[in-house]
Amino acid sequence: MNRKTTRNILIAGMMTLLLMTSCLGMGKMGDTLSSGGEVTGVSGKRYVEPVPYGMIKVERGFLKVGLSENDSLWGADIPSREISVDGFWMDQKEVTNSMYRQFVYWVRDSIIRERLADPNYAGEEEYKITEDLEGNPLEKPYLDWSRRIPTKNLTEGEEAAINSLYTYHPVTGERMLDYKQLNYRYETYDYAKAALRKYRLDPQERSLNTDHPSMKDEVVMISKDTAYFDEDGNIVRQTITRPLSSYYDFVNTYIVNIYPDTTCWINDFPNANNEKYMRLYFSSADYNDYPVVGVTWEQAQAFCNWRTDYLLRGLRGEARQLQRYRLPTEVEWEFAARGKEGNPFPWSDVEMKNKKGCYYANFKPDKGDYTDDGNLITSKTGIYGANSNGLYDMAGNVAEWTSTVFTQAGVKSMSDLNPELKYNAAIDDPYRLKRKVVKGGSWKDPQSMVRSAWRTYEYQNQPRSFIGFRCVRSTASSQSKTNK
Repeated sequence: MNRKTTRNILIAGMMTLLLMTSCLGMGKMGDTLSSGGEVTGVSGKRYVEPVPYGMIKVERGFLKVGLSENDSLWGADIPSREISVDGFWMDQKEVTNSMYRQFVYWVRDSIIRERLADPNYAGEEEYKITEDLEGNPLEKPYLDWSRRIPTKNLTEGEEAAINSLYTYHPVTGERMLDYKQLNYRYETYDYAKAALRKYRLDPQERSLNTDHPSMKDEVVMISKDTAYFDEDGNIVRQTITRPLSSYYDFVNTYIVNIYPDTTCWINDFPNANNEKYMRLYFSSADYNDYPVVGVTWEQAQAFCNWRTDYLLRGLRGEARQLQRYRLPTEVEWEFAARGKEGNPFPWSDVEMKNKKGCYYANFKPDKGDYTDDGNLITSKTGIYGANSNGLYDMAGNVAEWTSTVFTQAGVKSMSDLNPELKYNAAIDDPYRLKRKVVKGGSWKDPQSMVRSAWRTYEYQNQPRSFIGFRCVRSTASSQSKTNK
């Protein structure tokens, strides 16, 4: 090999090394050598979380939840514990009839669009997007929401598609939505369950489970919820148990009829003339800004899922890092309700009226006088003062669903860091396992039951005229101030 050849090889090698180091020193793959060999960490692009519409940030902090002394008047044993909670976003006001009606109308319109595209009705394929931007067929076509539902000069098929979602009262002849058809299907991936060592797909990783080190040799059984429509169009809900085989075993499927039970105004109050509320409370615009009621825990869960997906449809890229809407945990709810000072009520003292003689909340001040606070039933959200976190109606108006399963032990059976107790009750589980914690008291409750520490329960499929809900979202970052 002559000198010229050797020189060319050396130059080529140096150019290659230069190219490698310059490439490594720039771009996503290249931060590893740009610091001269020192470990300085790899910086990623930070996601700046926008303020969610209608929400207030509750800063992380510390609180002793529950009561310092048991309630001698009501005989309630409310467990107490010192806990620490991360920050989160919370709806400033309770979910209103108007907000929930948007959910109902979305489900209605999605069903109509499906039927406009269905060959058994209108057969208009343009209501579905079947190809991607490059013209490739999609495995799962989806609805084209940019196409309006026709209202004039309807074809016979279009009339059939739209009218199929309505029915007529057999006596009065009144045309109305067929609420039985308003079913919302959604799927959730159980990240927490999939993270448990005993449910690792790799048997060797299951052996890391110190409670059961021999599990690597066992057949692991897992339960999941599923739902589907049978041949007659009825919803079939099942909890199935099968050997763990893939990540799809952590996917739960739900089909929920989402129309509120407006008859709760009659069923909750026997021998009362509440027909007006049954007919108007949810449907009339006069009650737009009042909290939605007659919604079960299962329906509230469905709303949270829809609200997340509805937001994601309008967002792209990094915005998809945002946390999902959900119901608050029992402890998050109480932590937020007590305010920055940790008061027994959302306001600063134990009195129920301010110096002007005005009530702090909508509740039942006396044994039978619902009107002493200015309201007979619920009130518009946000008309009473906010607590120090900026949240309205954290006492009274409507009691609120939480995500927590109800047990007598309460927080004593939970962690002292972001405590929560969840249980997805199987269809055939005892009814007592389907109880969920309800907080805040309502328009029909006395003073003692609107305290922030008060806890009661309702069954997850039971609608009430005095129970509503609000949503929360975990913050994308743990950086926040600490309450003192």
